[in-house]
Amino acid sequence: MRDTPATPMTPTVAATGAGRHHARTTVREVVRAVLRAPFTVRAWAEAAYCLAAFPVALVGLVLVVVLLALGGGLTVSLVGAALGLLLVVAAIRLARGFASAHRRLAAGLLGERVRAPEPVRPTGGAFARLDARLRDAAGWRAVVYVLVKLPVAAFGLYAVAWWLTALVNLSAPLRWAVFHQRPGAGESGAPTLSPIPVGGGAPHSTSLADTFVAAAIGAATLLVAPWFTRGVVAVDRWLMRALLGPGELAERVRDLEETRALAVDDSAARLRRLERDLHDGAQVRLVALAMSLDMAKERLGPDGTPVDDPAGLRRLVDSAHRNATEALSELRDLARGIHPPVLDDGLPTALATLAARSSVPVETAVDVPERPTPAIESLAYFCAAELLTNVIKHSGARRVVLCVTQEDGALRLRITDDGHGGARPGPGSGLTGLLQRVRTVDGTLDISSPEGGPTAVTVSLPPSA
Repeated sequence: MRDTPATPMTPTVAATGAGRHHARTTVREVVRAVLRAPFTVRAWAEAAYCLAAFPVALVGLVLVVVLLALGGGLTVSLVGAALGLLLVVAAIRLARGFASAHRRLAAGLLGERVRAPEPVRPTGGAFARLDARLRDAAGWRAVVYVLVKLPVAAFGLYAVAWWLTALVNLSAPLRWAVFHQRPGAGESGAPTLSPIPVGGGAPHSTSLADTFVAAAIGAATLLVAPWFTRGVVAVDRWLMRALLGPGELAERVRDLEETRALAVDDSAARLRRLERDLHDGAQVRLVALAMSLDMAKERLGPDGTPVDDPAGLRRLVDSAHRNATEALSELRDLARGIHPPVLDDGLPTALATLAARSSVPVETAVDVPERPTPAIESLAYFCAAELLTNVIKHSGARRVVLCVTQEDGALRLRITDDGHGGARPGPGSGLTGLLQRVRTVDGTLDISSPEGGPTAVTVSLPPSA
């Protein structure tokens, strides 16, 4: 019998196998996430937030609606118009107070930190101050949030009911066996609770086996409860970001003020560093060069021949030559720090050169159809250099991928590595300085670096600075 040669696996079969493996991995991860969800700190914190937010929402809605109703009713009458406007202003200020309470509650339990809008500081006469408070856009957004918060909080309380019914049903066997909570003669037994109304009434536990059925229903309810709670909390997060923040225009003005201050500070720091490098480096070399040339000049006669000690004169000339060479080298390094000469050939060539100099293998993929402005091009180069330096120093990676694309004129630089992860911006971190530099041109920096890796840092830069 002849051996039949093995048929090599085609790319389609290999891809299909890889796809099935990926699907199995995805299903396994989903199942693991569902089973773990009820036992995570996040799930319990979200349930606690839903429970604590309801009474605050209820009291806030009642007080604000009462003040608005009284104020609106008095405003339409000629006699109480002034009092009505004051009550409306009081409702706005009260809504701001409840909005602050909701922000603190969300920050403490959810880690959702929404920056408070600037307080209203009216000036001028009484009517001017009243008009300014009535025109308080952030206050009116807080009123809207207080009005829509109660329905969301009611759903949150309903989500908490899922947790409670799940825990009660899960404890049914324990209550039957340990605490002897059993039906007496003629009694139907303890009902199995359900957060969803069921037709025909809920089943009752008349035996120990029935309690295990109730426990199974409780386990299923417990697996669903965190996701229901998370959905309600996600809606509330969106409402808080949209209504309780400083507003899009105010946030934009604040960002512009911060980026302007960062640009000024960065420019001042660059000038100080350049001044220090010139003073401590090239200037010292040039002073030594001048001194060597003066001493050499003193040893020359009127006709340019050495008066005495030709060897000493040669040493002076050699020293002057060495100082001139080192001064030129330092000045060249300073100029390279201001604008790398390699960028003269374009960003793809500059990044390829940067990758070739890296001690960690770097795979580059650069697709830049239109050349960016010099400022954006230089910033992208320095960002890539800083990120590669961080990878080499801190990540322990064995491979790096540098990808640069251009979408709608905007430049997107992404560096990923297979290191141990854990990269975080912080005081003294290069990532913090990089974030500040990117923000000066209205760019963004996104970091994904879980413990154990991999790390992915994405820098998005606008078409022009």
